[in-house]
Amino acid sequence: MSEVSSNSTELTSQYIAQVTGDLERNAKEQDRVGAEIEALQEQLRALQHDHIVLVNMQDALGGPDSTPGAEVATAPSVPHQASAEPKQSKGKKAAATDAKKTAPKKPAAKASSAKASSVKASTTAAKPTLVELIRGHLEKQSEPRSAAEITTALTQAHPDRSVKTTVVRTTLEGLVAKSHAHRTKQGSSVFYTTAVTSEPAPAEPQQEAVSD
Repeated sequence: MSEVSSNSTELTSQYIAQVTGDLERNAKEQDRVGAEIEALQEQLRALQHDHIVLVNMQDALGGPDSTPGAEVATAPSVPHQASAEPKQSKGKKAAATDAKKTAPKKPAAKASSAKASSVKASTTAAKPTLVELIRGHLEKQSEPRSAAEITTALTQAHPDRSVKTTVVRTTLEGLVAKSHAHRTKQGSSVFYTTAVTSEPAPAEPQQEAVSD
């Protein structure tokens, strides 16, 4: 009986150790997936912000409007005018009324462009994304910085934002993958620096970051 009891206790301890290890791996995997989700949400918000700005610019520049639809609507009136002479006067009256209806569209277009410009101004005044904050911080540093140091600096500079080290590390790895940052390893620690690119496009946000 003692051997049976000892075997059962050994099996129980083995199951407990296995379950404990599985729980630890599960928790680590949840943290990793959660960090990736938060980083993707930051990228999604940045893309949505850019989409709003581009749509407002398209409206302000007079992009695809309802005027082609108006031309299509007036096109079927031509065969009816040619079918009989008495209907030509009605067609002329309809054309005159259509001309009167289309006349007030210019002030409306001006009003929409003014609204678009105001919306554009409000969107440009929105808060910068986490990617922009991290890149701006790296550009100001002369020495490599770790993800924890960058998180501490951003939390002090922006106390109204919730900045997590896991999200910052995932964002930094994304910048490294896009060649916007460099990664160096010293022992067990990983440090990041900004990447100097020759493209003219990224030069503008760098100047803005310095001016800030």
